[in-house]
Amino acid sequence: MKSKRVIAKNPRGELDLKTPVRARLRFDYRGEPKNRRFIFGSEDPAQAAERVRERQVEILRNMPFQGLELENIEDGNEIYRLASDVPNEGPVAYAPVELTVIADSIEDLAQLTMKKEFRCIKIIEPEQIELTQYDVERMLYRLSEQNRQAGLYNQDFQ
Repeated sequence: MKSKRVIAKNPRGELDLKTPVRARLRFDYRGEPKNRRFIFGSEDPAQAAERVRERQVEILRNMPFQGLELENIEDGNEIYRLASDVPNEGPVAYAPVELTVIADSIEDLAQLTMKKEFRCIKIIEPEQIELTQYDVERMLYRLSEQNRQAGLYNQDFQ
């Protein structure tokens, strides 16, 4: 994809650069095993992680995102295990998923980075992104709105 630049005027009359952004994002879905008490014990964390990953990939494939085009979903990555942070809890498994997306702007890409499963991002194109003061203000405002809708705000400053 060749990155194209469209120059438009924002409400303040300043030049506003809208640059499509191609990026690869990684999400790690945690496997929460269901406890089965009787003979069979509990579910393997890796199986639980695989089940969560399959459900999330299906949602990603079918859910439209405003300003985003899903180019590729890689869900074949190996599931990995880590020791749990919680005492007396067994190992925890994570199933990674990598998305390649084309966003209309960096602002549209930010909505995916707000998910708790988000781990990392690599901007593929363009090599350089120019943001005006207005672009940064608008992006921070949009992130604030998403936090408010998700209920992630702390009530008071600590």
